[in-house]
Amino acid sequence: MATSTSITTSYAGEYKNQIISSALLAGNTLAQDAITFKPNIVGREVVRRLETDGLLKGATCDFTDTSTITSTERYIDPKEFQVNLELCKTDWFNDWNGYQMGASAFRNMPSTIQEYIVQYVAAKIAQSNENLIWTGVDGADSYDGFATLLAADADLPSANEVTGTTVTASNVIDEIGKVYAAIPKAIFGSPELCLYVSQDVYKAYSIALGGFAANGEGAAGINVAGLNQAFAGLQFAGLRIFVANGLPASTMVAAEKSNLWFGTSIASDWNEVRLLDMADLDGSKNVRVIMRFLASVQYGIVEEIVTYGIVNNAN
Repeated sequence: MATSTSITTSYAGEYKNQIISSALLAGNTLAQDAITFKPNIVGREVVRRLETDGLLKGATCDFTDTSTITSTERYIDPKEFQVNLELCKTDWFNDWNGYQMGASAFRNMPSTIQEYIVQYVAAKIAQSNENLIWTGVDGADSYDGFATLLAADADLPSANEVTGTTVTASNVIDEIGKVYAAIPKAIFGSPELCLYVSQDVYKAYSIALGGFAANGEGAAGINVAGLNQAFAGLQFAGLRIFVANGLPASTMVAAEKSNLWFGTSIASDWNEVRLLDMADLDGSKNVRVIMRFLASVQYGIVEEIVTYGIVNNAN
C-alpha cells in the first residue's frame, strides 16, 4: 500500500520546478561533532570504567599495594530503526514536474523530486534524532536520551543537580552561573568541557550580553554595541556554550564531550536514502524510499555531569 500522499495544488508558475517544505530543526549535536560519535557497533559495546583510590603512599623498602582498583562497566546498546515510504508516480505526474517523466506510460520519477526526497528524508531523520539524543524515551520508535537517562540515574550526585526555573534575559547570567559553580573539580578547566543549553537559554544569554545593566553588562552591552552585534562561539567565563536543539526549554547540561556518546552502526547509514523503483519488480508505478540505521546514546561517568532543570527522581 502506497504512503498516503496529499497534493492540494497543481502550481505551474515561475517556480514550478522547486519544491519546498516546512523548516526542519537542525540535527546539530551530531552535525557539529558536539558529542563523541561511536560507529561500527554491532549489538552491544561495553565501555570499562576504572577507579582507584589512595595511589600515593609514603615510600618503604617493601612492595606494598597502595590502592584498590574497582572496575565497572557501562554499555551502549544501539537500536535498529527504519524509514519506509512508498510514492505513486501518478500523483506526481498529474500535478508536479510531469513533463520530466517522459511521454511513455512507463514513466520515471523526475530527478528533481528524487533529489529532493532524498535530502528531505535525511534532514527529517536528523531532526527526529536530535530530539531523541536529548529527550528520547525508550519505546518502539525511540530510545532513551541523555535527559531521560540522567533523570533516572541514582548515582548522579545531588550537588550536580541544579534546580531550574524559567530562564529569561534578566536571569540567564545568574542561572548559568549556578551550573558553572556546580562543575566538579575533576573536569573544571578541561578543554573538552562544554555547556549544552536549550535554544531559549542561548537566546536569552545573547540578549543579556546586548545590555542588561542589572547583570553587569551595561546599558549598551559588551563591545558597547547593544544588540547590534553578532555573537559567535559564545562562552561563559571560559566555558564553551553549545546550543543543543533537542534540549527542552530552560534546561542545561555541563559535561565533557568525551563523556557523552552516540552509538550507531556504519556512519554512512545516516546519509544513505535508497529509492527503489518497483516497476521492474512488480509492474507497479510505485517508488519506495528506504532507510535503515542503528542509534542510541549513553554517558560514561555520571559524577562528572551537571544538570539544570532536569528533575532526578531516583535519588
